[in-house]
Amino acid sequence: MGSTIRSCRLLSVQVGRAQPLDAGGREVLSGIRKHAVPGVVAVHALGLDGDEQADLSVHGGLAKAVYAYPVEHYPFWNERRVSWGLPANLPHGSLGENLTLDGLLETDVYVGDQLVFPDCVLTVTQPREPCFKFNAAMGSRDAARSMARSGFCGFYLSAAGGGTLAAGAAFSLRPGPRAMPLMQLFRAGRRGSA
Repeated sequence: MGSTIRSCRLLSVQVGRAQPLDAGGREVLSGIRKHAVPGVVAVHALGLDGDEQADLSVHGGLAKAVYAYPVEHYPFWNERRVSWGLPANLPHGSLGENLTLDGLLETDVYVGDQLVFPDCVLTVTQPREPCFKFNAAMGSRDAARSMARSGFCGFYLSAAGGGTLAAGAAFSLRPGPRAMPLMQLFRAGRRGSA
């Protein structure tokens, strides 16, 4: 179980500063808007250099230092955006993710699995739970519901060991204890919030 089982690629790295976000007529502070960072980015126990979270009661911290999202779900969101009357062709980071991954879906990972990069190891901790800020960032009050129904949630990672990351890097998935599938945790959380 401790061996590397798959090879994947980090397509892009994104960070964002907390800034005002119009959330249905009220202004809230959010770090959901991300932009791509070229070159090497330092990783610390609480996240990436240049990245901020506005509400630390639900974002950030040791267990949610980095948010990863599979690029394979971008066509789904582009189709939704068109149906909502909005432009498609979302750039990486549009889902609020720090890391846009290729080759690794939520259904592939368990809590405790590790993403092994050349100079960094990140550990899967939990799925993302969509909120009203996601609706605001996507331009539709149906965005969080669409994420909940599809299960295209992405996942949070802890970064206890620090290191660096760079777009284009290959990484491997190292299995952890394999006791809790990420999607089982996501579905349980959705039942609890219904």
